[in-house]
Amino acid sequence: MTADSNKSAKTAKAVLAQDPHAVREPRANNLEMAIGHEVRTYRKKLGLTVADLAAATGMSVGMLSKIENGNISSSLSTLQALSKALSVPITAFFRGYEEPRSASFVKAGEGVNIERRGTRAGHHYSLLGHIENNTSGVAVEPYLITLNAESDIFPTFQHEGMEFLYMLEGEVVYRHGESLYRMQPGDSLFFDADAPHGPEQLVKLPARYLSIISYSQQ
Repeated sequence: MTADSNKSAKTAKAVLAQDPHAVREPRANNLEMAIGHEVRTYRKKLGLTVADLAAATGMSVGMLSKIENGNISSSLSTLQALSKALSVPITAFFRGYEEPRSASFVKAGEGVNIERRGTRAGHHYSLLGHIENNTSGVAVEPYLITLNAESDIFPTFQHEGMEFLYMLEGEVVYRHGESLYRMQPGDSLFFDADAPHGPEQLVKLPARYLSIISYSQQ
């Protein structure tokens, strides 16, 4: 194995190291409970009693007990005092809070038709889902694209992000940069969307494929 191939193997291993089936520890859906849990956890890590932490922050033992049990909302000044006494950033108290997560469900044939470059050339775009302001920092646009007999003009696309194609029906020759790929049902293509790309030749119609585009929300 060459040095370059060895490096590529290590890189691929690092990229794919995340376990797609992993389940993280349960998080609280109540903010006060989440904060209280974190305060108690950090206090015990330092070997402090409730009385010790109360004295260090100037709070009463009863007040601190209410905070740790999630029975009271803490003010910013209170969180600052706890942060200083426990030597952790204020944001550490919110790590256990479970924010609402969104999902987008689209029934068959109910995707939203989108006008994009290529629509006038007979390319039909059906948006299959959209989640705005998600927690990943990545925007994803999943499309079902249909090419029919009217698709006799081949526009070239070029945009930021990555794109994944999965062929469902028909056959097309797809261009990415200087390379051509003959795509049939079951074939996939994953590429940097900043390079010019698009269908070069329609071999068998109608042709349908999934196009999943991802890019930074920034």
